[in-house]
Amino acid sequence: MRVLVVGGGGREHALCWALAASPLLTKLWCAPGNTGIAEVAECVAIGATDIAGLVAFARDKAVDLVVAGPEAPLTLGLRDACEEAGLRCFGPTAAAARLEGSKAFCKEVADAAGVPTAAWARFEDPAAARAYVRQKGAPIVVKADGLAAGKGVVVAATVAEAETAIAEIMESRIHGTAGASVVIEECLVGEEISFFALCDGTAAVPLAAAQDHKRVGEGDTGPNTGGMGAYSPPPAFTAALQEEVMARIIRPTLAEMARRGTPFRGVLFAGLMLTADGPKLIEFNVRFGDPECQALMLRLRSDLLTALLAAVEGRLDQVSLAWESQPSLVVVMAAEGYPSSPRKGSVIEGLEHAAQVPGAQVFHAGTARREDGALVADGGRVLAVCGTGPDLRAARDTAYAAVDAIAWPGGFCRRDIGWRAL
Repeated sequence: MRVLVVGGGGREHALCWALAASPLLTKLWCAPGNTGIAEVAECVAIGATDIAGLVAFARDKAVDLVVAGPEAPLTLGLRDACEEAGLRCFGPTAAAARLEGSKAFCKEVADAAGVPTAAWARFEDPAAARAYVRQKGAPIVVKADGLAAGKGVVVAATVAEAETAIAEIMESRIHGTAGASVVIEECLVGEEISFFALCDGTAAVPLAAAQDHKRVGEGDTGPNTGGMGAYSPPPAFTAALQEEVMARIIRPTLAEMARRGTPFRGVLFAGLMLTADGPKLIEFNVRFGDPECQALMLRLRSDLLTALLAAVEGRLDQVSLAWESQPSLVVVMAAEGYPSSPRKGSVIEGLEHAAQVPGAQVFHAGTARREDGALVADGGRVLAVCGTGPDLRAARDTAYAAVDAIAWPGGFCRRDIGWRAL
């Protein structure tokens, strides 16, 4: 099979790494890719949101399967455009991708499907949003309704914080048009889990769970980020909880999306809170998480390409997936200044030493090569440094040993990934 992966981050490096191991694969491209992806796939200079360019390339190269990494091309209709061109694409249609593209739509679907979730309200008027916050009190959650690269959520500890978030999102438009409206939610309390399921429109197969570390600082302090690290599997997420989530959240959502005429095919990523009343949905994403994907790919024993193809062809009822029992842990190394204003261009050395740490794996997220051959930071989240081991503590020690082998004065990481479990 000839496969094109769309995207250029750490998640896409992990997907390409896993797909490259498939016995079905004959050729792998990634658009636009990155420095690390170039080691396992041929990178193509087409942007992830250039739908017409991606489709033209896939037709020209007789691509058998297009695999969408990030959410943006899906919400822009990559799958729809591929199907119009007679191409197969792993990922939902634009209509189904609204599960991530609009927080309000996600909540409407959850309510219609009877999925347990936080009480919520949507506002287009900042004054009405502020009045609602004053009525409800804090803590309370303020979310930009549209796509904001994982940074459009504020968990406000006080009413004043919530009002500031409303002003920044709706009036200052720090997330652009994503903040034209906001969703304000009850603040759920518990342990947060990322759970993933492969879906083919009617059937769903559980992938695995991971725990992300959203805030930039140790002890979960500071602003939200795209994710500073993850590990899988989280001990708090038992087999019984997984079956409860499949029965009460994943399958009812699939049924409701099919009832609406927008069946969901792809990866359904349920952000969950394990509350005292059981698991509740925080929000859906319509793709693999980043950095959770890196943790999952390190544990997946089954052939990824075979599984993705079964989802596209509606054959998931014939698929079961095998996983390594060994845990994996991912430490994100970010450029100084992240998440507000990451500084690009700092030189990174020592990746060859990190690669020699037994059980370690490094995925590139935001790197580039200078003309002189030096590897430099070219994004906010720059490297995903991973470790596996017989238990979570060993996996963590492996990952940090690899981190310590990298010489990058212009970067930083959290030193407490996995702290909730350890």
